[in-house]
Amino acid sequence: MSSIDPTRSGLSELLADQDGVARVADVTRFLTPDAVRWRVRSGRWQQPCRGIVVANSGALTELQHLWIAVLWAGRSAALAGLTAASLDGLRGFTDRERPIRLLLPAVRSVRRPQPGVPIKVHYSRCFGRDDVHPVRTPPRTRVARSLVDAAAWMSTDRGAQAVLAAGVQQRLARPGDLTAVMTRNPRLARRAVILATLADIAGGAQALSELDLTQLLRQYRLPEPDRQAARRDRSGRRRWLDAVRESARLIVEVDGRQHMEAAEYWADMGRDNDFTLDGYRVLRFPAFAVRYNPACVAGQIRLALLRNAQNAPSPSAPIEILACA
Repeated sequence: MSSIDPTRSGLSELLADQDGVARVADVTRFLTPDAVRWRVRSGRWQQPCRGIVVANSGALTELQHLWIAVLWAGRSAALAGLTAASLDGLRGFTDRERPIRLLLPAVRSVRRPQPGVPIKVHYSRCFGRDDVHPVRTPPRTRVARSLVDAAAWMSTDRGAQAVLAAGVQQRLARPGDLTAVMTRNPRLARRAVILATLADIAGGAQALSELDLTQLLRQYRLPEPDRQAARRDRSGRRRWLDAVRESARLIVEVDGRQHMEAAEYWADMGRDNDFTLDGYRVLRFPAFAVRYNPACVAGQIRLALLRNAQNAPSPSAPIEILACA
């Protein structure tokens, strides 16, 4: 088989850059159409869908599936939502049954048959080159845009809150970056929920359980605490707290599953003892109680506030409470 480019160095670079996946139109800059067809028919290459080839005969990798989806959708397409955010490090939302999420400008549409992977194409009037990360591959939206789109596309409001909280807690984006994306995209779904959640996150509630606690306090008209506060213990170490009401010397902690492990549980007890010796009252609740039995949780917090307000000791030395940045 004759080739247009005998050295094929350009083809090797193209395939290396795209994990072995390429458009037939790009490959034929280096090989003749007959050479491409021969490689597919001989089993050396694969053709998962019309116009796309994969330069290996084995099972396709997850990254190759992503490249196939992007190239199938066209040059202006980018991975988006949970697909893009997971590539950039978001943990806890790696359900393999989810479709590959793609974002395209609203002026475009994709009508050709899909390859053999589940793909969900979204269209946006507010999507341009600046929304796509300039160097990361496969092409995908910047992480702040990915998180906001993922929240807007979740099936429930709670799922949207979980994505935003996880993105900030895992240090992938700052609340201000996410709010800026919302400002540029006024048509996104769940706008009110997302903006309210971002305001709570900016105030210090960085986990979904902390957002639940914030909603509980508002629902039962309890005073809002200094969320995600920090204090220095007796040895000078900074200790992070879910919620502190300094005027009542009350600390409220919401425990997820990780706090049930023996080492974490013992560390929690040691920290609680330190607070108690400093004159604080500590209330701990499992996350499921905050979510599914809010009346009981609210009743105990209200009683603690009343009792602590009436019997708050006067500490001999000031306790340093630091706001979370």
